[in-house]
Amino acid sequence: MLTYFVIVPLLTAVFLYVFSSAKIVRIIAIIAQAILASFATQLFFLCKKGDIITTIGNYESVLGITLRADTLSSVFVVLVTFAFFIAALYSLNEQQNKLFWLLLFIWEGLLIGIFLTRDLFNVFVLMEVAMVVVSILIMFNRDNRSMYDGMFFLMVNIVVMQFYLFGVGYVYKLTGVLDMEAAALVLSEIDKSSLILPFALIMTAVGLKCALVPLYSWLPKAHGTAGAPSAISALLSGVHIKSGVYLFMRIIPIFQNIDASWFFLWAGILTGIVGFIFAMSQSDIKLVLAYHTISQIGMIVASLSIGDSYSYMGGLYHAINHALFKAALFLSAGVIYEAYGTRNVYEIRGVFKRFPLVGMATAMAILGITGAPLFNGSISKYFIMSGTNRITSFALTFINLGTIVSFIKYSTMLYGKSDFAGEAVKISINKQLSIFILGLLCFVGGILGEEFIEFLFNVQVSVDAAGYLQKVAYFVASVVVGYFIYKYFVLKSSLLKRIKEIDLGFRAICVSIGAFFAFLLIAAKFSVG
Repeated sequence: MLTYFVIVPLLTAVFLYVFSSAKIVRIIAIIAQAILASFATQLFFLCKKGDIITTIGNYESVLGITLRADTLSSVFVVLVTFAFFIAALYSLNEQQNKLFWLLLFIWEGLLIGIFLTRDLFNVFVLMEVAMVVVSILIMFNRDNRSMYDGMFFLMVNIVVMQFYLFGVGYVYKLTGVLDMEAAALVLSEIDKSSLILPFALIMTAVGLKCALVPLYSWLPKAHGTAGAPSAISALLSGVHIKSGVYLFMRIIPIFQNIDASWFFLWAGILTGIVGFIFAMSQSDIKLVLAYHTISQIGMIVASLSIGDSYSYMGGLYHAINHALFKAALFLSAGVIYEAYGTRNVYEIRGVFKRFPLVGMATAMAILGITGAPLFNGSISKYFIMSGTNRITSFALTFINLGTIVSFIKYSTMLYGKSDFAGEAVKISINKQLSIFILGLLCFVGGILGEEFIEFLFNVQVSVDAAGYLQKVAYFVASVVVGYFIYKYFVLKSSLLKRIKEIDLGFRAICVSIGAFFAFLLIAAKFSVG
């Protein structure tokens, strides 16, 4: 059964490329995405009753290829299919050729495979192929900048996946299996010191997939490049980056005898801080959003490493929320660029007046990512903060303050008088509708946050009224402080202009990969004594 979720998108991709005309291909793609999303939803409900396992080739689970859907993986499969449906709806009227749809469906099948497989080597294969597909999509419009960004993304990921491959090979040497659950059972009985090297190798690759500091510089190039279609940027930031978060959650338990949670906690916090600092320095709206992907993923990784059940659920729910509000923001950025002919946040004004539906959806997404009361980010951040101590609470509050400052700048596009003097641009209803659906979900995910968490993950959580009101007070205070920081620092700071010019090249990021691996090796060594 589960094999169809991987094979059907691939077969659909080939069908669209070979048999469909340019006009009908988009309609078929929308229908196919809707069907995939409906089947993914059905899979989710089936998983609420118990795990679903498919073994390919009639081998035993530890010898063959095993696909396994549980509550966690089925939620991510639903997220992938829903996001790709929205992206297809958004792209309905765009003049994309059949190659675009071919690559889009292949990418979807590969991501679903990553979320369903329990074989460490299959993860490598799926990641490698997805990496090539994404590189082509980044370079889709073939301008010089996107060609460079796509090749940079490809080469960096090729390098780091060799770390992953060596780590998997070491695990296979120790256990004789590649199945995650079986490997975890064997590794739990093995001397801890022998686990240090494979743990550091594999988690270095996962760290880059999560864009942790200092392994983040590929992300703004991939997500913020001018040549990539807006739907691709939205999918990269909304769901593709979650494959790294998902692998983080799956692989950490395999090495249960190594506790490096403190390392990832502070790596996540540092990533969150670095991400919003770079975001504040940008004027390109796609780069602002790309750097905030780094910041928010840092917060998610930190929350998953705190060691508290509420913080863990908050981080997991924030990963879902991030997919919604970041996809909405990237898609609306595409509409704004199309209408204004610029991506400079300081040159765009009056979005609310020109495109009320897009402006409203953008505002809801901004309220979501900043953790405004009644929006989805406020619920996930509330639970993240529930398990923190004073130091980590301050650090995460500081990250959210930086997010607020950046989006005070970003929100200036929504109001004011537009100086745009060009021809009026009509935005198709399908684009406006796809963005508005995502924005509306940011609101619904806030007012029904507790219910959503219980429904999605079968975990009961409760929001303490007094604690939530305290968070509301912190948010209001942060907005006031953030406004003054924006007005008297961001708009006038020469330091931010210098920070904006910092860009790690290929050699520098290769050195960063080595440094991250070395520090993780030391952290793992200390954890086992």
